[in-house]
Amino acid sequence: MTTPPPTTPADPPAVDRLRFGYGTNGFANHRLDDALTVLADLGYEGVALTLDHDHLDPYAPGLARRVDAVAHRLAALGLGVVVETGARYLLDPWRKHAPTLLHDDPAGRIDFLQRAVRVGADLGAEAVSFWAGVRPGHVPEQVARDRLVAGCATVVAAADRAGVTLGFEPEPGMLVEDIAGWRWLHRALGGPACFGITLDIGHCRCLESATVPDCVRQVADHLVNVQIDDMRRGVHEHLEFGTGEIDFPPVLRALADGGYRGLVAVELPRHSHAAPTVAARSLDFLRTAARQAGLAVGVPPVPAGTAGAD
Repeated sequence: MTTPPPTTPADPPAVDRLRFGYGTNGFANHRLDDALTVLADLGYEGVALTLDHDHLDPYAPGLARRVDAVAHRLAALGLGVVVETGARYLLDPWRKHAPTLLHDDPAGRIDFLQRAVRVGADLGAEAVSFWAGVRPGHVPEQVARDRLVAGCATVVAAADRAGVTLGFEPEPGMLVEDIAGWRWLHRALGGPACFGITLDIGHCRCLESATVPDCVRQVADHLVNVQIDDMRRGVHEHLEFGTGEIDFPPVLRALADGGYRGLVAVELPRHSHAAPTVAARSLDFLRTAARQAGLAVGVPPVPAGTAGAD
């Protein structure tokens, strides 16, 4: 009897279109419902929802009721969602992003991430995204690494119980700032199935040694969330498309060839002052880049104010 040859995992089938979203941290001056409506009217297919004091505050009263209302609104508008956790001063009004998983007392951050997991589960989010944080100067690197692994393990356990996918984002200047750092953390956690990677396309240009399309290919098997923006080498500044150094059609092609089916969400957190205009320009740019990459694009937007109408 002939023994069949061993099988190897097949590459994920390529997709012929990508789903573009927009981060609500770029709509900080809008009510959340208004931001969702504008984005749906423009033709976006999803949102990266940053939990913050003005957008689905997880510490304000009536959270379950408010989450349910947002879930129904997203469904009515036909929007997918990922949950982002990068609010600047939600946990501490004095210190940006504090506490992180690296601080002496990370309990506030762990509680926030567990709340985000529950919100993500109730919204049907495609992923809940988070990052390591900047290592405090008084904390030795090994201690910070140990704290990060321990904190992430707690969040992974909560996500596993809730059936939620986590996307851990390498962030320039943080303890885990690149793909190699994510791989270290993934191994340290034992390779949990629910622990994927959030890849910010701009960050790849900022600090990775590989080309941006190669970065996409390197993490295709673990990619659960994509943030997209332009950027320059060595400068961590989220730029509008066409004002940095990234050639986007090959990047979109790499995402499609890798079989990525999640949201590709515009990440422009400092552009809230002109959010509708910037969001419209961004979608036009991405659709043009997608066509140049040989991909199909979404259906044209409905007239303003009618998205989700009965």
